[in-house]
Amino acid sequence: MIITRGLIKKYGRVMALQGLDLEVPEGSVYGFIGQNGAGKTTTLRILAGLLIPEEGRAEVAGRDVLRDPRGIREVVGYMPDFFGVYDDLRVGEYLLFYAAAYGIRGEVARKLRDDLLELVELGHKRDAFVDTLSRGMQQRLCLARSLIHDPQVLLLDEPASGLDPLARVEMREILRELCRMGKTIIISSHILSELADLCTHVGMIREGRLLRQGPLSDMLAGDRVRKFILRCNGPVEAAVAIIEGWPGAGILSKAVNQVEFRLSGDPGDIAALLREIVGSEAQVVHFAQTEQSLEDTFIQLAREVNGA
Repeated sequence: MIITRGLIKKYGRVMALQGLDLEVPEGSVYGFIGQNGAGKTTTLRILAGLLIPEEGRAEVAGRDVLRDPRGIREVVGYMPDFFGVYDDLRVGEYLLFYAAAYGIRGEVARKLRDDLLELVELGHKRDAFVDTLSRGMQQRLCLARSLIHDPQVLLLDEPASGLDPLARVEMREILRELCRMGKTIIISSHILSELADLCTHVGMIREGRLLRQGPLSDMLAGDRVRKFILRCNGPVEAAVAIIEGWPGAGILSKAVNQVEFRLSGDPGDIAALLREIVGSEAQVVHFAQTEQSLEDTFIQLAREVNGA
């Protein structure tokens, strides 16, 4: 559905994208993860036809971003990280204005307005002025605006930015509904926990370079580094001493009778470390591998790049 090859974008002497290759499958929710300044917004603006790269190519739903900008506008809905609203318009008027920009008018536009407001749970605010809406409501209105022409693809740049916890939950539920409707969605974010229970695929970007991409399950199931928790019936000093001296291991946190640590290697290495700990003075009562998070994966990949 979305493919980029060798995208390069510069702002003066600053290299924003350094040969970026993306592959976003049709119908997926693709979490585009990276720190602020990593190149996420630049990538989305190129895909939306708002920026021209120095080198490389990009296609969205079979349309070339550079050669077919009109076609891109037909298939893409773009929600920027910072957006403007017309304060002197009512919510319903705001959507009708954008519908008219796409040539949608009359009863069709009014029906579309009402359906979208129900989708983003703003039907009760149709006659309210835009500037009276909360930040979360304005975010949902901007999402409705990006859907006004029924695009196949949604490009959402930090859609949960500045929202309170309840508003973030509401936004996630709306995005899940859009996924059920068959939309292909790219969501950029630097808040990794926001994407873990929403995305089907993930791409991790750092300093304009793609670190890794693929299905979420594959990203979290890699055998690069595993995280474990160990509890003892008493102090954990003996276990900690062994872990600290073990190749590929590192302490993450420890308490009086519990230690959390990372360990790289195969299952044989894990078994060997556990045998060593059990054979020591440590009275082990619990040992388990914990689920790796997106944050764990991103940090590990970033460290590997720094060490290269």
